[in-house]
Amino acid sequence: MRARSHAVLAASVVLALAAGPLAAPAFAAPPAPASRSADQRGPAEEALRAAIAGLPNQYATAALVRVGTPGGDWHGSAGVRDLASGRPAHPDARFRAGSITKVVTAATVLRLAAQDEIDLDAPVQGYLPDLFTPDFEQPISVRHLLNHTSGIKPGDGLGDNFAELYAHRYETLTPQQVAASAMAKGPEDFVPGTRQQYLNINYTILGLLIEKVTGRSYASEARRLVLRPAGMHHTYFPGTDPRVRGSHNRGYQVVERPDGTTGPVDVTEWNQADRWAAGDMISTAADLERLLTKLFRGKIVPQPELEEMFTTPAGVPGADRSAGLERREIGGQVFWGKSGSRYGYSAVVAGTRDLSRTLVYSVNSTDAKSAGPKPVGDAIAAAALR
Repeated sequence: MRARSHAVLAASVVLALAAGPLAAPAFAAPPAPASRSADQRGPAEEALRAAIAGLPNQYATAALVRVGTPGGDWHGSAGVRDLASGRPAHPDARFRAGSITKVVTAATVLRLAAQDEIDLDAPVQGYLPDLFTPDFEQPISVRHLLNHTSGIKPGDGLGDNFAELYAHRYETLTPQQVAASAMAKGPEDFVPGTRQQYLNINYTILGLLIEKVTGRSYASEARRLVLRPAGMHHTYFPGTDPRVRGSHNRGYQVVERPDGTTGPVDVTEWNQADRWAAGDMISTAADLERLLTKLFRGKIVPQPELEEMFTTPAGVPGADRSAGLERREIGGQVFWGKSGSRYGYSAVVAGTRDLSRTLVYSVNSTDAKSAGPKPVGDAIAAAALR
């Protein structure tokens, strides 16, 4: 069943959000709603419709949702394709998936490990000797990169806040430059494997590792080993192309104007080359649902390598991230998933390991990189993951 809201943002609405700080997205646990009996475990359709009703509003301009349950599936869309025309949101739109790219990168590495082309316990310094400086004396294994326990510092970007990044949005910062800037800072002051620190740099280096061991581009290997087996025919890696190709809903960021008021700025076009294997993928909700189901069913990564995606590092305080995924307990159920955000776009893919409940959504959030609450996404998750 498909639900749509065709409301248009009124010109008199003053958006009350200001540009937020850069923040790593999290697959957050929503408040646990009231329990329902086992024979009523289908999608909470009324709650899901309510979660995306009234778009566009001050929090988001569009939303796409796919929920899978034992009692059936629910697909919904709401909002507008763009604020200028007010046309209904495209229900099968492509969007920036952000850090959900890491799920594909992790699966690619694990496929190569299953083929004995990568040893997860081997020091990455041995694979990429020209990248690491002598300061990195402690061995950093491939597994440390996968579960964010490497102790490598973040690489440089094209700015430290929205205004700076937006000004440079058409420029190219290569993954090699990002990695080199991280190496120049030296390692963190902890032994690899003893602390979990979620950073894009781990997956940037994994992208370089994939290219080194295969002799082919990251994008071509991710397509061959993950996208094609998953049937993700509408997903691609844009490289330095700032556009979102094909049907898409435009993304906006609310910013403060010189006169003190706030309003939306179109952020759809953006060169994401520096995000690369950590976060540049463009996908669709249906494709991400295919990724989730094929991956969890062992159709992409074989055993025992698949267990890496459902195993958090032992002995690391507070560790809740595995190879490409994040663990959350919600209402007595364990969900594994990943969130991602780029300016104008917030996305989540999550499910129980047995796939008895799944969720994929993309919200065109007007403050996608903020560390604060996301009213639309939170309401979707509360209705779906109950």
